[in-house]
Amino acid sequence: MTGSTEDYAPHPHIGGRTAALRALAAWRAAAPGAPRVVVLTGDAGSGRSRLLTGFLMLCEPEYRKQLPLDAMDPSTVPPELPAPAVPSAEGLTAAQVLWLIADHFELRATGVEGVYAELAALAQPVTVVVPDVDRAGPVRAADEPARLVREVLAPLAATETVRLMAEVPRPLAAELVDGLPPGTAQIIDLDAPEWADPDLLVRYAQAALNPEFGAPELPFTVDPAARLALGAAIGRRAGSPLVVQLTVNCVLMAPEGFDPADERFLPTSVGAALDLHARRLGTDSQTLRLLLAPLALAEADGIPVQLWSRLASAVAGHDMSPAIAGGMLLAGPFVQPEEVPAESEEGAESDGADGGRTLLRLLHPALAEEIRAGLPSVAAAQTQIAMSLLEAVPEQDWGKADPYVRDHIAGHTLQAGLLPQLLTDPGLFVHADPVPLRAAVEAVPLEQLGAPARTYLRTAPLLTRTQAPAELRAAFLETAFVEDGLPEYAEAIRERLGLELPWQTLWSLPVAGVSAVTVGRLPGAKGAAATPVAVLVVPPGTPGARPVGAGTDGEEPGASVLVHGLVRPGLLDDVDLDRIVRPSEEERAAAPLGLSRGGDYLRVWNRADQEVVAALISDTPFTAADLSPDGILLVATERGAKALRIRAAGAEIAS
Repeated sequence: MTGSTEDYAPHPHIGGRTAALRALAAWRAAAPGAPRVVVLTGDAGSGRSRLLTGFLMLCEPEYRKQLPLDAMDPSTVPPELPAPAVPSAEGLTAAQVLWLIADHFELRATGVEGVYAELAALAQPVTVVVPDVDRAGPVRAADEPARLVREVLAPLAATETVRLMAEVPRPLAAELVDGLPPGTAQIIDLDAPEWADPDLLVRYAQAALNPEFGAPELPFTVDPAARLALGAAIGRRAGSPLVVQLTVNCVLMAPEGFDPADERFLPTSVGAALDLHARRLGTDSQTLRLLLAPLALAEADGIPVQLWSRLASAVAGHDMSPAIAGGMLLAGPFVQPEEVPAESEEGAESDGADGGRTLLRLLHPALAEEIRAGLPSVAAAQTQIAMSLLEAVPEQDWGKADPYVRDHIAGHTLQAGLLPQLLTDPGLFVHADPVPLRAAVEAVPLEQLGAPARTYLRTAPLLTRTQAPAELRAAFLETAFVEDGLPEYAEAIRERLGLELPWQTLWSLPVAGVSAVTVGRLPGAKGAAATPVAVLVVPPGTPGARPVGAGTDGEEPGASVLVHGLVRPGLLDDVDLDRIVRPSEEERAAAPLGLSRGGDYLRVWNRADQEVVAALISDTPFTAADLSPDGILLVATERGAKALRIRAAGAEIAS
């Protein structure tokens, strides 16, 4: 077949890229000589996401029905096959992407290595397409795209039963295919001459100016000749599809005074688009860049509109509110607002009549790269933003903070180099979304973290695994701080945050090998009150333990026990074991609470109505548990033993 496309209709979503589409279709068809791994790359704004989206339309059976396949070049249309796995990496960690793949193929593996082993053992090859690798990670400064390539995509590429396509930033493309056998992989760089499509830019510009596709009716959009001439000029000068989009946005949002015949205001790069638009509107480029700087430094889906002026002023070092008040004409071509329902963000303040709120973000990551590159110091700008966000926390109560401030201040302080100083407030640990906070903390070298942050880091997998709300996060952390010898942080969670926890952790004993636990009481002398105790069965030789029972010749000695106060912490070394009284079956049956145990959880429930009042989950297996008649839970894990006073009020889950 020749390379001519004159007799065929272009892909309606892409409008070109025939050479690249042919290569992708050959990969999908597993044609002779086609690579098993395809890496789609190019400069930011080169249109790789648009190309991949259009190609996936051809791979999805329902979308195929909506495309004019009979009119398209047959070499660009892949065969009709079951849809591939398409785990978008946007906002996700490397581990989350891997488990999306495992879930898609219904793998039974419980560990990372098991996922690759199961994939390698499949009888038939599977197809995986991973878009948006450049947008991976809940925290931008944590460099999750590189981790995703090294820890997930490279092992997938090396698995012979996996046909992989990934959209990857150019600096990581060669790394992904490094070491693969010759002919296994192909890198499609959309900026390379063999894959570039200059005519695409012209067609894209002409379509974007057409009122039939949503452009406003202006003299140079309604006149076909003027529209085609302007589109040709824009496409000829633009270096990428993104520059075309920005140019058209600037022209259509501020058409006053625009002369279609004057190509001086048609940019050739993202930076030029910013500078020329500002100049055409009579403003200096630095003002526009400072307006957009908070969006270039933003985390997640963007900043709430009500924080824009505050943060722009913080970066600029002076009040930017007048510029913002009349700045949407200036900033509008580069900004993408997103309406978020209020119920989707806990604690969010509404700024709309419908109860929702507006987030602002830049139109494309390449804009953010351009603006960040122009800042004197990104770390200094992030420091100013972080300080401004801290000042925005009402009464320094993280429970009252705006969701963006609460959930993403860690990302800003990470890039500012200040995150370790922030990680001392248990209120932040409890109220912040654990996914971005965990990612930010994990990006800090362990030796730079203080003890509270290390406790958070140890507990974070449980917080993310259970998707626990604030009360549950508080319960996890309250126990973790006690376990790690930080009682003042546990007390702060109980006393300062105003949350109703399902329990209070009384004590924790870091002793390994506890195989059984029993609650009991030690009768007092001469009518004094009995002392509640915990009896822990531990391995022989455990410091402070006493043997019980005797081994026979040739056998190991019997078990040893530790006796510990059940309510008050401390070992009771001189207790006569024979005097300890265990609760009778009648006492246990009459107790208001009951205990059930599973593989990795414990449930405490109210006997009166069978309602679960606390469910404990642990990051290490439970080895033993007992519940006193008055509601003190004694638990042992591989880490040690602990006692918790259950507050039987409402169904809760904690650890």
